[in-house]
Amino acid sequence: MTNKTTLAQGREYLAIPGPSVMPDAVLQAMHRPSPNIYDGALIEMMPALTADLRQVARTQCDVAIYIANGHGTWEAALSNVIAPGETVLAPASGRFTHGWAEMAKGIGAEVEILDFGTAYPWDFDRIAEALRADTHRQIKAVLAVHVDTSSSIRNNIPALRALLDDLDHPALLMADCIASLGCERFEMDAWGVDVMVTACQKGLMTPPGVGFVFFNDKAQAKRAAMPRVSQYWDWQPRANPELFYQYFNGTAPTHHLYGLRAALDMIGAEGIENVWSRHEHLAAAVWTACEIWSGEGALQLNVTDREYRSHAVTSLRLTEERGTPLRDFTENQLGLTLGIGLGMADAEGCFRLGHMGHVNGQMIMAMLGGVETAMAALNIPRGSGALDAAAAVLAGQI
Repeated sequence: MTNKTTLAQGREYLAIPGPSVMPDAVLQAMHRPSPNIYDGALIEMMPALTADLRQVARTQCDVAIYIANGHGTWEAALSNVIAPGETVLAPASGRFTHGWAEMAKGIGAEVEILDFGTAYPWDFDRIAEALRADTHRQIKAVLAVHVDTSSSIRNNIPALRALLDDLDHPALLMADCIASLGCERFEMDAWGVDVMVTACQKGLMTPPGVGFVFFNDKAQAKRAAMPRVSQYWDWQPRANPELFYQYFNGTAPTHHLYGLRAALDMIGAEGIENVWSRHEHLAAAVWTACEIWSGEGALQLNVTDREYRSHAVTSLRLTEERGTPLRDFTENQLGLTLGIGLGMADAEGCFRLGHMGHVNGQMIMAMLGGVETAMAALNIPRGSGALDAAAAVLAGQI
């Protein structure tokens, strides 16, 4: 038998754009026997937990909790406000708007997609044109993905609210913040978002399995006018339960709730403004390194303009389909797992860096160092000095 030495032993680093790194405090909070789901501490914990979720989302609105991933919250949100035959508008700048649109079609909605590709944010002129053409107000909601995890594009939610207001269009503004909540600045009430969906496994630093739908009075009025809503997806008893089991329409995701409680405590201790600032600073270091590497032409950032890049994920591509070999090297030789190319025509050439949730400066430098090592091992042309420049960003020197 031939033994091949690798440097992948030790604690692995999962640097994908979700599930994100699980903090020890979250894992420790979950490491406990099953609790009583009829009386006691778990039930008493819920009012403060939902209040803290609202603080992260910057809202006074109601929140419904689902045992579901982000796809489940897509369907939950749609099921409460969109009846079969009604129309939704979906401006797409990556794979995940298409996924939400497909979910809308699945419940019988008519979907109008405005596809802006995978490298550009929304074109507000085209969105305005579609809304102006809707003279009979058939569009009941706009499905707005704040950060598309596949393309790493960050879209301008406040500008979309302003456009709807300027055109006096009554459509609900529904925001997907699955990749952005707890990473990017998001203010549901100040930005005029009617419905927001998210999940626990990215900025909320909890293992996948719990999702959330936040909704305001305008959305609730639409819910009240619905001819019917699935008993399981109905957000009314979940948001305003008379009994504990109504939060979840059955048995609670007990250990996820303990983990989420610990994660919210961490966010509260740091302060949400500081959380946003940390992600912005770490993202700048990532971008600086990638921009220098790209100087030799083999590496490209998917989003050219920094203004439209996510602070939580960076989508990249390598020429000659070298994205997959690079990921294989970092995982098998270094113990560093990077995100796959997702939703891209040249998926084999693409990879993604996750920098969301429980990450700090030394982790970002380790991730960048792993990428540099893989490019060296695979003889991928790259600009020099990327790690020094990233370090200077983190040191506050540039």
